[in-house]
Amino acid sequence: MTIHEEHPFATPPADRDALRRVRGLLPAPVTVWTTGAGRRREGWTISSMMLADGAPDGGERAPEVIGLLDEHSDLADELEPGTPITVNVLGHGIASANLADAFARLAPAPGGPFTLGQWTDTDHGPRLDDAAAWVSAEIIDAATHAGWALLVRARVVSAERGTGDALRHERGRYVLD
Repeated sequence: MTIHEEHPFATPPADRDALRRVRGLLPAPVTVWTTGAGRRREGWTISSMMLADGAPDGGERAPEVIGLLDEHSDLADELEPGTPITVNVLGHGIASANLADAFARLAPAPGGPFTLGQWTDTDHGPRLDDAAAWVSAEIIDAATHAGWALLVRARVVSAERGTGDALRHERGRYVLD
């Protein structure tokens, strides 16, 4: 067995995509977007997202949560205009990183990813009890493509800050220090 300094199957530096390398420098929040209740719950990890502030009365210029979602995810099939969602901002720690990987379908979760952590069903979807923050929202219109992903826009109904720091993703890894 040989010990390698780098991953033996990694793309050589000269062949790496420049845009992906720049994106990797940008710290990203780690969130799990959820919808449904009971046995009809669905969720997906999303780090490419932002909050756009707006008028608190919710009119035409209401605050929005905007995310880029894998078009092949089960969550994408559930999001039609008017669909209620909860954006769970994951807290700092290895348990949250494991949960994020399970919702991204990168790690196994026997019984499904909702078996990890404690969840409470709400009117806008499952809410992770120990999340750093929660945003309740409703899908505005049909998703459109932005690059390879689906651009999802939802009108914010409410936002709540929990305790602790949020988990971040940077350079292809979770920041756990």
